[in-house]
Amino acid sequence: MSTPLAARAALLEAWHNHLAQNRRRSPHTVRAYVATAARLVDALQLQDWPAVARLDAADLRRQLAARRADGIGNVSAARELSALKGFLAFARAQTGEANCAPPRLRGPRIKKGLPRPVTPDEAVHLMEMVGDLAADDWIGSRNRAVLLLLYGAGLRIAEALSLTAAALPLGETLVVTGKGGKQRMVPLLPVVRAGVADYVTKCPWPLDKASPLFRGAKGGALSQGLVQKAMAQARVALGLPPSATPHALRHSFATHLLGAGADLRSLQELLGHASLGSTQIYTRVDAATLLDVYRSAHPREQ
Repeated sequence: MSTPLAARAALLEAWHNHLAQNRRRSPHTVRAYVATAARLVDALQLQDWPAVARLDAADLRRQLAARRADGIGNVSAARELSALKGFLAFARAQTGEANCAPPRLRGPRIKKGLPRPVTPDEAVHLMEMVGDLAADDWIGSRNRAVLLLLYGAGLRIAEALSLTAAALPLGETLVVTGKGGKQRMVPLLPVVRAGVADYVTKCPWPLDKASPLFRGAKGGALSQGLVQKAMAQARVALGLPPSATPHALRHSFATHLLGAGADLRSLQELLGHASLGSTQIYTRVDAATLLDVYRSAHPREQ
């Protein structure tokens, strides 16, 4: 007979494997969703899937209320609710009750803010600055190459850092594996290919086909934290706001393309969005930019 600790571990391990292998969620999402499930299991002393499957909306509401008492905000609460619903649906699938209606429980309203893109000039200056501030020339070239992929090709930072040396030498297009393991093809501008090629010639570590393309100072895979730190140093040096993050370069890629006449469907494909609704936010960004220009330039606004 299993102990409570063993039963707890078995539940969380199965949930972890489902998220990572079947749903192919990102490591960050897997950690967050497993942590949410662990809090629920511990709070209610759950030891098997039937016990989880019997939970209802009132149980989930009490769990969220407890988390609210811990001080979490709307965004975190919405994520917790999504994780709890997913955990409950998985439990019901394990007990043959997958067709049961999910609990009717509404999450908190979240005001969706607009992405804040940088200007084309700011993007160029940021990429130059991360090179200038680096301790070694090859590290500066590496940081610049990563940012070029974000701004020049619209990659997510995780997508750029997941590239292996098998992608070399870069051609006019690149196959990128995005969220959920979905692949898409993105075109690469000559300046992007040149930036990556410059890094490759300077990288002191062997770039075997199976090895990460972007390497840390000690030869391991480059972490997102190091890229974010380099970007933060560059934006401070340039006097840019905290919103100038690596992800802002991807927003800028989308906003500038839309402003130049790209259609939403093409932009959706380039960004790897599962739905057009995710892409439509950039129409609001572009409209906001035009409104700023209007307000600063129109004679009646002076």
